[in-house]
Amino acid sequence: MRDFAAIDFETANECPSSVCSVGIVVVRAGEIVDRFYSLIHPEPEYYQWFCRQVHGLGPEDTDEAPVFPYVWEKVEPLIEGLPLVAHNSHFDEGCLRQVFRVYQMDYPDYEFYDTLRASRRYFGKGLPNHQLQTVAAACGYDLTNHHHALADAEACAYIAMKLL
Repeated sequence: MRDFAAIDFETANECPSSVCSVGIVVVRAGEIVDRFYSLIHPEPEYYQWFCRQVHGLGPEDTDEAPVFPYVWEKVEPLIEGLPLVAHNSHFDEGCLRQVFRVYQMDYPDYEFYDTLRASRRYFGKGLPNHQLQTVAAACGYDLTNHHHALADAEACAYIAMKLL
């Protein structure tokens, strides 16, 4: 796969629609050509302790952030015509579908590929687990800022370039 957009969401709570940040890395002809990151005002608008522990974001970070439709206006032209890639795509695709539903936006049926499944096929039991940071390291990428949406999207892009 040489042309795609890697995507990663972080959420504020257990609701998939509660995206509070997004990272996008655009790959064309096998090279990273663009990156995008934005905080997002989540819906519903509350943070769970566990989520804050994972990504470090809270209302103080997103109270003044734009809501999803305004962020997606910037993302959509970047990813137009590209398949999307995510590590555990079930999570990120679920977030995307749910936040589109919350804001009553027409979902364009993005094509998703999953680097988690690709890792399981490629590495099998050769890794202790198939978490993003483990797979990234096995592919030669040092993920130092795990759970920052842009850092995770970049790691996913790197994995996809190696495994897909």
